[in-house]
Amino acid sequence: MSRAAKTGAAAVRGGRTIRIGGAAGFWGDSAIATPQLLRVPELRYLVYDYLAETTMAILARARAKDAALGYATDFVHTAMAPNLAEICRRGVRVIANAGGLNPHACRDALAAEARRQGLNPRIAVVSGDDLMPQLEALRAAGLCELHSGAPAPAELWSANAYAGARGISLALAMGAEIVITGRCVDSAVVLGVLVHEFGWSWTDWDRLAAGTLAGHVIECGAQATGGLFTDWQQVPGWDRIGYPVIDCAADGSFVLGKPEDTGGLIHPGAVAEQILYEIGDPARYLMPDVTCDFRQVSVEQRAPGRVHVGGARGRPPTASYKANGTWRDGYQLQLMMAIRGIDAPAKARRTADALLARTRAQMQARGMADYSETCVELLGCESHYGPHARTLPTREVVLRIAVRHVDPKALAFLQRECASAGTSMGPGTRSSFAGRADVQPVIKLFSFLVPKESVKLHVELDGGAVPVPTPPGGPELPPASEDGTGRPNDASTAAPPRSALTLTVPLVTLAWARSGDKGDDENIGVIARRPEWLPLLRAQLNVEAVRGYFAHLAAGPVERFEVPGLYALNFVLHGALGGGGVCSLRSDPLGKSFAQMLLDFPIEIPASWQATLP
Repeated sequence: MSRAAKTGAAAVRGGRTIRIGGAAGFWGDSAIATPQLLRVPELRYLVYDYLAETTMAILARARAKDAALGYATDFVHTAMAPNLAEICRRGVRVIANAGGLNPHACRDALAAEARRQGLNPRIAVVSGDDLMPQLEALRAAGLCELHSGAPAPAELWSANAYAGARGISLALAMGAEIVITGRCVDSAVVLGVLVHEFGWSWTDWDRLAAGTLAGHVIECGAQATGGLFTDWQQVPGWDRIGYPVIDCAADGSFVLGKPEDTGGLIHPGAVAEQILYEIGDPARYLMPDVTCDFRQVSVEQRAPGRVHVGGARGRPPTASYKANGTWRDGYQLQLMMAIRGIDAPAKARRTADALLARTRAQMQARGMADYSETCVELLGCESHYGPHARTLPTREVVLRIAVRHVDPKALAFLQRECASAGTSMGPGTRSSFAGRADVQPVIKLFSFLVPKESVKLHVELDGGAVPVPTPPGGPELPPASEDGTGRPNDASTAAPPRSALTLTVPLVTLAWARSGDKGDDENIGVIARRPEWLPLLRAQLNVEAVRGYFAHLAAGPVERFEVPGLYALNFVLHGALGGGGVCSLRSDPLGKSFAQMLLDFPIEIPASWQATLP
């Protein structure tokens, strides 16, 4: 780390700090993270987050094929195996939710690798989040979908509660050097460490919220250190981007940095983007151990490459865990072909129409139903922008066709017929990129609530098992009103009068933004580049404007939340992702592009501001 980072223990309000490295933000993250973080002086912990909602569906599919799978194999083979000797030599402790649907298999695979290297780390497993053994009892109690109230599907492949940090903290207190969990919330891998190290009470809500925020900022790896930043042109060294390192103080505040001589960027705007990533109401961010209030969180550049984060507040959690089940709902096929030459977009559209018509006729002749859903996209023609797409003079386009059907045999027609486009349709067509596309099962998520007292978590270490105390919950308390404490919320500052608005600029001129998904819902955090610009953004970037801008994608309502500490607005677009994750046919099922699209939204400003624009 930089010289300032090496003295980070003294930089966070004095006193003792705990240094934690965030080494993975998802299953498939870069292999460069662990070795670079192991070069950081005074590193105490490495944490790994693998379990996005989409990942749980992928793990369910893998376990259905092989009962020995269902965990994040990258953790064992990519993160641990090449680095385990150095981890043990330095005494760095490891926390990972890599166990997924099969934490014991993950532990056994890692233990076997350790023995092969002549090592014997103490590996704990936190389990009990698997709800399949009590599924019928839950059905009898009225199991229903969290948002729609629909009954549970007839056959679930998996069902897991989102556990909190208590099991991790207990495992560390028992002496575990590596802790593997099943399904837990992403931030728990950090919160469990901080509760253990600082001895926080499980009713110290403000500190629990602060520890949750620390985990939330680094749970997506390099997204905190310049990855996905709006001002991506400022971020150097993508090929060697640095992964996040936090120095956490006993009050829960922390300073974010990265390893020395790595790429990436430690920037308040990038950190603010990550704070808002994948959250809904910032006053009510529900976690198993605490209800977080992030409205007055602040970010401050303390030194080059060092950003201080603090100001989280907390309240008691609810009496329930959120849980997700996975189930199969038919099959899907996705294929792509390149089409070049004069009028390439028109040829692509006609090719898609012809292939769908031809295969529909073949299915109908055999008594099969029509496709249950289709999606045609012309990648390179701004197809995702809908009415905001610009007409581009392109002579090259990628045609993407995705279809869904209850019967995998019905999809075999399009699977085969797409090849014929290379000889029987438009000139300049390459009908396949990598051979015949595979028919895949559609694995959907079923979200529900489960009472905390019905989930019996336990820690297994050295052949023994210890129960994890059930966290308290409820009744839910309302958030504190914003009474002028903390950072100013600009509520008294009016936007410039309409008569003064004479210049139109894209939103990116005034703001940073990042988008993320939660199932079929999408959030877009918008942060004013300067505090004095927030009132104008608030006036023009209202719910109606954002709903209209995304009307071609978002089927449900739009909500807007204020985040005064960050001078930000957070939008939640319900029903915006075509089902979301692996059950969406869209090319952007996780909504990563939504913020990029919104950054083109036209904003009217006074001409006098022009001199202050970046």
